[in-house]
Amino acid sequence: QVQLVESGGGLVQAGGSLRLSCVASGSILRINAMGWYRQAPGKQRDLVAKITRGGSATYADSLKGRFTISRDNAKNTVYLQMNSLKPEDTAVYYCYAEAMGAITLNYWGQGTQVTVSS
Repeated sequence: QVQLVESGGGLVQAGGSLRLSCVASGSILRINAMGWYRQAPGKQRDLVAKITRGGSATYADSLKGRFTISRDNAKNTVYLQMNSLKPEDTAVYYCYAEAMGAITLNYWGQGTQVTVSS
């Protein structure tokens, strides 16, 4: 089992920045990729960014240049730096971890609300 705890969400004005953090615990040695998804009201949950244990990052095309994902393997933590935030970035942001084994399992955090006011 993997447990994920997010922090760093909140209310920010358009153009501002936020940094999300997600700490993993439990079966952390099985974790390969970690990342972030987001879900706005009435919409599906979409990938924001993910990063492998080796540091290879993937972003949603629309967010490249504004969002940066990073990872500290020693702290079992993944970060999401969000700059130049827009009202359309308002969503619940979910941390996830991909745990390798006989089958690959995805674990999710409880989500953290990000609200961008215009």
